[in-house]
Amino acid sequence: MPSGMSTVPEIVPDSEHKGLMALLPSAVRDLALLARFDRPIGWWLLFWPCAWGLFLAGGTGRWGTLLWFLLGAIAMRGAGCVYNDIVDADLDARVARTAARPIASGAISKKVALAWLLVLCGVGLLVLLQLRWEAQVVALGSLGLVAAYPFMKRITGWPQAWLGLVFTWGAPVGWIEVTGFDQLAPLAALYAGCWAWCMAYDTIYALQDREDDAMVGIGSSALSFGAHVRAGVIGLYAMALACWAGAVWLVRPDCVALLALLPVALHFAWQALTLDTADGGSALARFRSNRFAGALMAAACFVVGATAQL
Repeated sequence: MPSGMSTVPEIVPDSEHKGLMALLPSAVRDLALLARFDRPIGWWLLFWPCAWGLFLAGGTGRWGTLLWFLLGAIAMRGAGCVYNDIVDADLDARVARTAARPIASGAISKKVALAWLLVLCGVGLLVLLQLRWEAQVVALGSLGLVAAYPFMKRITGWPQAWLGLVFTWGAPVGWIEVTGFDQLAPLAALYAGCWAWCMAYDTIYALQDREDDAMVGIGSSALSFGAHVRAGVIGLYAMALACWAGAVWLVRPDCVALLALLPVALHFAWQALTLDTADGGSALARFRSNRFAGALMAAACFVVGATAQL
């Protein structure tokens, strides 16, 4: 290839906005791809639990806080991806779906990646400073979980269980931003449901990599469930709904409030029953659809949180 020319690599099959990425200068594009800015599904999945906690706790009018949470989700999801890719560069280079990622492919050095990580963390710090001190303490409590996550796939067949703790940490932050450390029982139920939801959708996502993961020797729930992946996903979604129903009941104890969860329950049923576990495209589509599931749950939390105060 002539000097100065570059192509936009197909970073992963689930990359989005390739046309927009192609408009960026090569160096900027590599940084954007490293932070997964081409895949907004990740920051939506990180953001929605923040909204759920905020709304269910009664913060239904705090739109400014919600926007700060969205900015924080974009920045910290990007930071998490950069950190993960620094740690996983050797593994990514051996898996077909991730071999073209900027660090694994050599497009970005680890030194540059570390500098980019610090920039993204700086944005996260700006968001953190907008929160009450109790929420700040809780948010900082996630750092140990985040730091350990990339190593989980090397030591357990269930790394998604750890990711469920990490990627839904916004629910406690959102709740405590409104209530402080009071009334933690609904939060416990909400967070448990968030954990099950995350583990379910990331099990679906991991179906794309089963063969490569087995060859490389790293764990995933998609492998650990074996022939029972669909049953596992159904069980996890059922657990999520049961826990969320408990959270809703503790906030507004009447059966009508539980009906707010019906749309997300129907969506989960569609995901699980139409999933083709042997088709990576089917898995990717259902994984991505959790952006919509998150919006449905946010609507449910908004309705319950707003009416509980009447």
